[in-house]
Amino acid sequence: MKDIMETIGSNESFRTLAEAVRSAGLEESLKGPGPLTLFAPDNEAFKKLNLDEILGDRKKLVETLTYHLIERKLTGRDLREIDCAQTLNGKTLAVKVKHGELVVDNGRVVMTDIECSNGVIHVIDSVFLPHLSGWYGDCGCC
Repeated sequence: MKDIMETIGSNESFRTLAEAVRSAGLEESLKGPGPLTLFAPDNEAFKKLNLDEILGDRKKLVETLTYHLIERKLTGRDLREIDCAQTLNGKTLAVKVKHGELVVDNGRVVMTDIECSNGVIHVIDSVFLPHLSGWYGDCGCC
């Protein structure tokens, strides 16, 4: 079974995410023992942003990417049973079920439970932006 970094690195849908992880110097974190949960924006999610703004500022890039990581394994079932989760950057992500769909921060979870040797990946349709999170990133329940 592949680790999280190998999984995103070998999937063309996560090309932009894998490049961003490498630029931020976070590859080893995604290869480590875990367990981790990664909310993985696909290439289409990144197209909604001004990538130059994020990729051009390493500190902002690291802050953004660590806002997509939780230092424990949360399955799709687990996510449906919690209200929030603390990320590696210290902020919290709000987790809700709206009209039967799982919503985390400002993104809809479009695929759950991609199993990896060191955790799990959930595909999201938006990039979480901690500096714009407002209510979403500070739900206060964690």
